[in-house]
Amino acid sequence: MAMTLKVYEVNRGGVARVLREEAEVKPLERPEATHQFPACECANCKPPAQ
Repeated sequence: MAMTLKVYEVNRGGVARVLREEAEVKPLERPEATHQFPACECANCKPPAQ
């Protein structure tokens, strides 16, 4: 299954500028560990202290 990706930036005036044209990319089966977010450390998500 292929996906498409287009990279652009939008300035404060709302004008978009294309940085990379649309291209077909193949998604990874599993993200590399360096691309994953760290575990949440907020009070709601942290396990209770023992």
